[in-house]
Amino acid sequence: MNYRAVYAIYRFEMARTGRTLMQSILSPVISTCLYFVVFGAAIGSRITEIEGVSYGAFIVPGLVMMMLLTQSVANASFGIYFPRFVGTIYELLSAPVSFFEIALGYVGAAATKSIVLGVLILLTASLFVPLRVAHPAWMLVFLVLTAVTFSLFGFIIGIWADGFEKLQVIPLLIITPLTFLGGSFYSVSVLPPVWQTVTLFNPVVYLISGFRWSFFEIADVSVAVSLAMTAVFLGLCVVTVWWIFKTGYRLKS
Repeated sequence: MNYRAVYAIYRFEMARTGRTLMQSILSPVISTCLYFVVFGAAIGSRITEIEGVSYGAFIVPGLVMMMLLTQSVANASFGIYFPRFVGTIYELLSAPVSFFEIALGYVGAAATKSIVLGVLILLTASLFVPLRVAHPAWMLVFLVLTAVTFSLFGFIIGIWADGFEKLQVIPLLIITPLTFLGGSFYSVSVLPPVWQTVTLFNPVVYLISGFRWSFFEIADVSVAVSLAMTAVFLGLCVVTVWWIFKTGYRLKS
């Protein structure tokens, strides 16, 4: 393991966050506050609580997960796409660095930024509503697993994309709608039976449900199923990244 190479990639990506602090950290936190104020004021006045939890507190895990998913994908996809765009990817490919070390550096940095952002959003939300975390260890497990999984997914998108338009199409047209329809702002149990069944085909439901359970011990699906689905998605992303480096798919384009 070339730890120096991994650390160099990781440090470079983390330094980019420092240079774009407003875009990388402050903007998502402010956006989440706006979501919280708008949904909390507009819907919270009509729905006082869900399953014994105040509506304001109920939406906090969904908001954290929504930003975690979108920012993990965005950070990782841009991180690997930009070197391909400007041509500096050749320097990386010619260096004595394995595919595992390259992925570890980029994905590790993207996941770290997402986890820091998630913690900041939780701290910000605690200023609006009282929060309690019933299972802190499981909360961290879901937080880290989700950040790593979707950072890997974003890494795949960054290699697949051959333009900035493609870089944005999956996060905007797939990730964001699935997050909104995955129970971020409501419980799946309030939907009609037919739509409850349809919603179970949305993988984001399992992430949000498990994460919310770690706070309030309420979940739309079994916690074991949530963990299993997260592990399956993580495994698929790992296999796909391995195949990309094994075949050299679009790395030099």
